Amino acid sequence: RKEMTTPSPTHSDSSGSSKHDSNQDSWEIVEGLRGVPASMQEPDRQEGFLLKRRKWPMKGWHKRYFVLEKGILKYAKRGTDLKKGKLHGCIDVGLSVMSIKKKAMCIDLDTEDNIYHLKVKAPELFEEWVTKLRHHRVFRQNEIATYPHERHLFNPHASSSPSLNETLRKVSCCFLDLTQPRSQLGQRKKSQVSHNYHLRSSFAQLTSNYHQECPGGSHSLVHQVSNESKASIPESISEFFDAQEYLLSSSSSENEVRHFILPYSLLLLISNFSPLVGSMLTLPRRRSTLPSPSPTSSVSLWNILKNNIGKDLSKVAMPVQLNEPLNTLQRLCEEMEYSELLDTANRTQDPYQRMVYVATFAISAYASTYHRAGSKPFNPVLGETYECDRPDKSFRFIAEQVSHHPPVSACHSDSRNFSFWQDVRWKNKFWGKSMEIVPMGTTHVTLPAFGDHYEWNKVTSCIHNILSGQRWIEHYGEMSIKNINGDACQCKVTFVKARSWSSTVNEIEGVVTDSNGKVVHSIFGKWHESVFQGDPPSATCIWRANPMPVDQDQFYGFTQFAVELNELDSPLRPLLSPTDTRFRPDQRLLEEGNTEGAEEQKQRIEQLQRERRKVLEDNNMAHQPRFFKKSNNDTWVSNNTYWELRRDPGFTKMDFPVLW
Repeated sequence: RKEMTTPSPTHSDSSGSSKHDSNQDSWEIVEGLRGVPASMQEPDRQEGFLLKRRKWPMKGWHKRYFVLEKGILKYAKRGTDLKKGKLHGCIDVGLSVMSIKKKAMCIDLDTEDNIYHLKVKAPELFEEWVTKLRHHRVFRQNEIATYPHERHLFNPHASSSPSLNETLRKVSCCFLDLTQPRSQLGQRKKSQVSHNYHLRSSFAQLTSNYHQECPGGSHSLVHQVSNESKASIPESISEFFDAQEYLLSSSSSENEVRHFILPYSLLLLISNFSPLVGSMLTLPRRRSTLPSPSPTSSVSLWNILKNNIGKDLSKVAMPVQLNEPLNTLQRLCEEMEYSELLDTANRTQDPYQRMVYVATFAISAYASTYHRAGSKPFNPVLGETYECDRPDKSFRFIAEQVSHHPPVSACHSDSRNFSFWQDVRWKNKFWGKSMEIVPMGTTHVTLPAFGDHYEWNKVTSCIHNILSGQRWIEHYGEMSIKNINGDACQCKVTFVKARSWSSTVNEIEGVVTDSNGKVVHSIFGKWHESVFQGDPPSATCIWRANPMPVDQDQFYGFTQFAVELNELDSPLRPLLSPTDTRFRPDQRLLEEGNTEGAEEQKQRIEQLQRERRKVLEDNNMAHQPRFFKKSNNDTWVSNNTYWELRRDPGFTKMDFPVLW
C-alpha cells in the first residue's frame, strides 16, 4: 500500500548541504556519508511522537509515533501498535533525500514513492531528531555502500519486493539520461531530485562493489574523472547518485559514459531488456571451467589402506593423485552456495517458515558432494587461510586451519542478512570397502532481523566402493536444528540411510514442530536435488540444486561455484594474505594437470610444516591462529580482524609464516 504524495517543497538548488539568506527560513538539504565505507558503531534508537502531514486530499497534521532504528524509520498511530507490528509506514532514511527547515522545525524525507512531511513542536526536540536522523542516515548509507545488494528494506505491507522488470526499466531510463551532454544535465533544477532518486535506488540495487582498490587507498564509489570535473563532485555518498552525470573519463567526450560492472546474471537480463544499456556494461568474468581435466590415477588404494582398517585416516599420508584441486577450507565455503536461503529467512516474519528456510540451507550444504566421491580435498596446513568475497551473493567468508593434531578448520561468513560460523573436525575411518567420515562440531547461523541464533549438527558421510566399482557417497543420520534465542520451534531432519533392497537413495525428511511438539511444517526431498514443503501432490519446492556444468565428470565433479573458488586473477592477488590457499603451489599444479610437480610440492610443504612444528616444540611454544580465537565453550570463533587488516594496513605490510 502506497501513500499518496504531496507536492514537494522548493528546495535549495545546491547539491550539498546548503542555505539561503540567513533572514529566510529556507530548506537545507542534509549531507550524508563522506569518504569511504568503514566500520561504524550502530547509533542509539530514537522514538517518540512527531507531527506528520496528512495524505492528500486531506489537509493538516496528525500525531504519529515514530521509531528510528538502524537507519529505518517506522511509524504507527501509537507505540503499542508498533510493538504489535501494526505499521502505518516504513522509511529507509539512508535512501531518502533529507531536508530540514529550522525555523519552522520541519523535516522532509523524499523516498521517491512518497514525500514524508514531518514537524516537531519544540526546538530542543527538533535538534535531537535531526541529529539522530543524520547519524542513522550515515550509518545506513555505510551499510548500503558495504553491502549494495542487500539494500532492500523489507516492507511489511508489500507482498513481494519490487519487480526486476520495474528496476530494469528505471535503470534504463537513468542510463539513457546519463548519455545526455553535461550541459543539458547541468540545467536541471534541484526540484527534480526525484529523478536522481530513481538513479540512486536503481544503481544501488544492481551494482556491486567490484571497485578496484588503488595503491593510494582510494575506495571511491565513482571512477576517477578529469581534474576539471573533480572539483564539481560532492564528497558525500548521499550526493554520489546525483553525481553519476560526471562518470566521464579524462579522455572521453562529453557524451560518453563509463562502463559499469554488475553481476553476471543481472547483466544478461539487462542486456536482453535494453540493448543500449547492455552495450554500456562490462561483464565480470568468472571462469567456467578448470584449466585442465582431472588426470587418471594408477595409485593402488589397497596398498595404502590395507594396514589402516578401523583407524583414523587423518594421519595417513595420501598421494596427490587422490586429491581434487580444492582444500577443506574451500569445501567449507561451498556450503555457502545457496546462501540466498538465509537471505530469505531473514525477511520472513513467521518463525516456523524461517526455520524451514534455515533447515533447507543446512541440507543444501551437502548438494555439492554428490559427484565428488572420486577424490578428496587437500588437507590445509596449520595457519593456512582462505577468503571468499562475493558481492554478487552479498557475503564475505574467511576460514583458517587453527589446529593440526587434531585437524580443526574454522570459518566465518557475514552478510547484511546473516552471520554463519563453525569449527569442524573430522574422523575418517576405513572399514574395508567403505570410508566413514564422522564430523564433530556445531554450525551456527544468526538472523539479525529477528535476533535468532540457530545451531545444528552435521550428519555422518560414507564413501562406498573405495577399492573397486563405482564410488558413491551417502549421508545419513539425524540433524537437529534449534533456535537458542527462542523456544517457539525446532526442526529435526533425517538423512535416510540407503537400503540394499531399495532404490531410494539420498532422501531427506524433516518436521518443524512448535514448543509443544506439534508438527507445523514438514519437508521432504533429496539432498542433492531439491527440497519440498508440504504434502504431495500439492507440495511447494523450497530449493532446487543448480545445474551441473557440462563435462563435470571430467573436472572432478565440480559445481560451477566450486570451479570459481580457486580462481586467482590479477586484481585479487595483491589483496590476499600470503597464507591464502590460492597461493598453494601443489594445489595449483594439480589444477593445471601437473601431478608430478604437485606431488613434489606437496611433500615439500608437508616437510616445512613438520619443521615449523619442531621449532615451536623446541621453544615450548604453541601455535596461535591469526584470525580466530577460542570462545568460552572451547569452540573457535572469528576475532573480527581479517577484513579490517586486509584494508588497513594490508597484508603485504604484515609478517606471516612461510607455509610453502
